[in-house]
Amino acid sequence: MAASARLERMSQGRYRFVHSTEAGPRGTRGGLGLDVLDDYSGQRRPAKTLSGGESFLASLALALGLADVVGAGAVLDTLFIDEGFGTLDADTLDLVMTTLDELREGGRVVGLVSHVEELRQRIPTRLRVRKARTGSTLQLVTG
Repeated sequence: MAASARLERMSQGRYRFVHSTEAGPRGTRGGLGLDVLDDYSGQRRPAKTLSGGESFLASLALALGLADVVGAGAVLDTLFIDEGFGTLDADTLDLVMTTLDELREGGRVVGLVSHVEELRQRIPTRLRVRKARTGSTLQLVTG
């Protein structure tokens, strides 16, 4: 599974997705049942037990894995990621940014929506949105 490979890489080998066959409320089944296998404990656990930053990694891995699979049969060269960066510690943010840099180097356009100050230093070209009573304005910032 492409998403599991992405998650394993971004979590430095700690997590990977595994299919869950657990029944939902009242014994219902449906949707994509995913748990994570935690290499630190060797235990399988529900994805909902991940911390905020870990959940962001899992969501990003699912999005990138989907883009990988879709991209194998069609052109999917633009990806936008909206928020979630504030939940990451410095090391995890570095891993995520390295992954996104690799996507850009591979020819994909990656757009990030964030208020995290550290990202301003890592992203050379930014579009700054300023809101005002008369409407929003855009400013292209390079360097």
